[in-house]
Amino acid sequence: MTKTYTVTVHYAGGERRRGPVTMGQANMIRCMLRDEPEHINIHDVWPVPEGTPTESAIDALRALVVRHEALRTTFPHAPGEAPREQVVASEGEFTVTVVDHAELPADAAGYADSVARRGRVDRFRLDRDFGLRVSLVAVDGAPVFVALAASHAVTDISALSVLEEDWLGLLAGRTLPAVTAFTPLDLAAEEATPGGLRRSEASLRHWERIIRTGPQAMFAEPGAVGTEIEAEQLTLRSRRGAQALALVAERTGGLPSTVLLTAWCALVAHRTGQSSCVAAVPTSNRFLPRLARSVNTVSQDALLSLDMGVPSFDALLRKAWGAALNAYRHSQFDAVRLWDMIDAVTHERGSRFARDVVFNDVSTLPAAPAAESPEQPEPDVVRGPAQVLPTRVLTFVHETAPVLRLGMWVDPALFTPDESEGFLTGLVRLLEAAAVEDVPLAALTEVTGVRPVERGAGWCRVDGSWVSPPEVADVLSGALGGVPVHVADDPSEGDGLTAFVACGGTPLTPAEAHAALMDALPGRPGVLAPRRYVIVRDAPAEADRTGAWLRLPILREGAGRDRRM
Repeated sequence: MTKTYTVTVHYAGGERRRGPVTMGQANMIRCMLRDEPEHINIHDVWPVPEGTPTESAIDALRALVVRHEALRTTFPHAPGEAPREQVVASEGEFTVTVVDHAELPADAAGYADSVARRGRVDRFRLDRDFGLRVSLVAVDGAPVFVALAASHAVTDISALSVLEEDWLGLLAGRTLPAVTAFTPLDLAAEEATPGGLRRSEASLRHWERIIRTGPQAMFAEPGAVGTEIEAEQLTLRSRRGAQALALVAERTGGLPSTVLLTAWCALVAHRTGQSSCVAAVPTSNRFLPRLARSVNTVSQDALLSLDMGVPSFDALLRKAWGAALNAYRHSQFDAVRLWDMIDAVTHERGSRFARDVVFNDVSTLPAAPAAESPEQPEPDVVRGPAQVLPTRVLTFVHETAPVLRLGMWVDPALFTPDESEGFLTGLVRLLEAAAVEDVPLAALTEVTGVRPVERGAGWCRVDGSWVSPPEVADVLSGALGGVPVHVADDPSEGDGLTAFVACGGTPLTPAEAHAALMDALPGRPGVLAPRRYVIVRDAPAEADRTGAWLRLPILREGAGRDRRM
């Protein structure tokens, strides 16, 4: 039997303040207005210490709200416009839903997680909603879990960890130290200084360099389609992996976090057959002391580009620290300007930037370690609930010692169940090998059991990206209503493709052809726009031979980048 009731909690304290949104808030608000709420809202589950009365749990939540300005923040805005300012209330109220059970299911933590996930389904109204949807999961009146969903405009995963630690401290009767980390309004003011504006400009240049020269998508290969995937969670727990990680760090002098990032990048690049690993590293923008414990959404990607052109793991590790630091330093930016730049660069390059690889190391954040399952094999890989993600591989690092604990979601169209589990166990095998000696990158298949993808003869590397010219031809033909199209390498164009398009009696310009292809690009990472479009009237009899197209009279030709359609 379940009894559910709602408690309205009043709070008062702190100063009413008003000011501009931060760059991170603007970034998340942009996503919240665009994406489905269950995809962009976040959630967490906090175990309640045994013997905690419901009133004490709620009182500690009230104290959190008074302590942290972000939890008292709303974003007023006119209908149809994105918020540009935030308001911090000095008093108000929020609700806590108590779900009281006679007994909980056998997987009590999993049930609490499902309660928290249900809170993600509805959209937060930015101008008036409290930023947390809180449920207390109780048994016979005694709270067992706090299950909450959160607005990503108010907190991120790191902030929820800080809140959990503060909440546990309040329940234990400890006097919490004064808040010294940036509040959202503090951060907004810092971002508006000349130094903050210079950092933002430098970040845009860093991103532009990678997006102009790096692979347009790490997983450009057969089967990679669509912009959102439903992926099942995998969780790795390995004491052996943690021990090996510590030994690699000791042998090389590297930080464990950098060693793990290096191993993960090496394996991703090996699996994808890429010459560099480009990955979003979201939590790494908290590397500044005033941001480390900020209750705020500091969710702006650090974009890492790690060149794999070295012979061995140790050599890659030496490069990884500088590459990671460079990414971290360039993770503060104006999101609107960033995406304007990405749109402009990808139109010129003829690509569509895919944020399809994400590595989120939250192991340094305060959190209770997960319970081990000693009866399970080592390393232990278990499957959990599925969720829809706009990425192809998402990895969370939860612990690195005494157990290595990772959560990972991978595109099931690219990884069979055995291959996805093999990727995680292969990561442990790489760490174990590197704990003993330097590992040649050419030996990764033998060492890890992870094999590079087989793309087939129709694929080639163009402008730093893996591309399927036949797919380019099919997509361009479809985008132009089914006209004949032939795509080929053209040495006269250097590192690029040429598309021959038979327009029939319909007038067509290279700019129109390019615009049509660009509109069809999302969800097709194996397609890169040609450097040159050659428009002819009719296709030759030998439509599969480049020489036959070259002999035809040309109506128009060009790059198609001369104007935006």
